[in-house]
Amino acid sequence: MARPPLRVDVSTDDQNEIRGLLSGGIQQVRVVLRALALLRLSQSMAAPQVARLLELTPQAVRKIAHRYMEGGLDRALYERPRPGASELLADAQKQRIVAMVCGQPPEGHARWTVRLVTEQAVKRKLVPRVGRETIRVLLQSQDLNKPWREKNVVRPGTQR
Repeated sequence: MARPPLRVDVSTDDQNEIRGLLSGGIQQVRVVLRALALLRLSQSMAAPQVARLLELTPQAVRKIAHRYMEGGLDRALYERPRPGASELLADAQKQRIVAMVCGQPPEGHARWTVRLVTEQAVKRKLVPRVGRETIRVLLQSQDLNKPWREKNVVRPGTQR
């Protein structure tokens, strides 16, 4: 059974705004394709025809049309900002790990390694669990990824 044709009425103000967006400046490809899809849909083209013309899927064209009908032109053309991943370590945990690395390495070790920092952070209960990459990025952001440099390491009893 065929879907009913999708009817999208794009206002003349929105059509003028789309044409202005397409005629001026550099835009993201996604925004341009969505704008073109809306223009074609406003000219009574079916979603599969628009999809073939713009090399999109019919489902993508329908989503653009539904977003326009629900939230207007900005909602149809642009994506919502994404929150991103939350930080794995709290500031207090970061500070404790950095303080640990600034001290002497454990008995039997000549220097701190990323693997050793990871093991000791969990063993000393500074963090419940942590990955090596998280530790590596933390040390790199604190300029502690080269501990052999004297300026980065605080050693007790050293005079400057």
